[in-house]
Amino acid sequence: MTATVARDRLRELIQELAIVHEKVTLSSGKEADYYIDLRRITLHHEASQLVGQVMLDLLDDAGITFQSAGGLTMGADPVGTALMHAAARGNREIDAFVVRKAQKNHGMARQVEGPDISGRPVVVLEDTSTTGGSALTAVEGVRRAGGLVQAVAVIVDRDTGSKERIESEAGVPYLYAFGKDELGLG
Repeated sequence: MTATVARDRLRELIQELAIVHEKVTLSSGKEADYYIDLRRITLHHEASQLVGQVMLDLLDDAGITFQSAGGLTMGADPVGTALMHAAARGNREIDAFVVRKAQKNHGMARQVEGPDISGRPVVVLEDTSTTGGSALTAVEGVRRAGGLVQAVAVIVDRDTGSKERIESEAGVPYLYAFGKDELGLG
């Protein structure tokens, strides 16, 4: 499937399955007139494959080189897995990782789970972002684990300041596959 066809189909599925038009309070505490429930996409049999391809194409088109991708559990988990599988279909070795909100007190006492990211170029993923807080928490955890953050990438940007905050505070590019205007939410 071409990049354009995959992107167009993913946009259709997001509009059809993930956008809920009602008053909601976001995890940031802000109120919105709509909610983008991307778990309805990232965990969907057809859409998850498209997520992987679209996100991989987005990062490739931006010239981002990386060996591992993941982010703060739970929103980023299926995005990282989808990207890992899309890369494997193209015979590329990209691992996925999961960042806990806080370091564990038991076992290996790790905050970042999965193959070791220390010294490796990585991308921090998120399904969507309102304030950038989750992605910044993930960036911080990844850097503590020795990962070399190359970019933050999200499926949908709500255009509420995440890009500016992440680029300023994390010092890395912020990329997104779809803006809210493109989804008819402008």
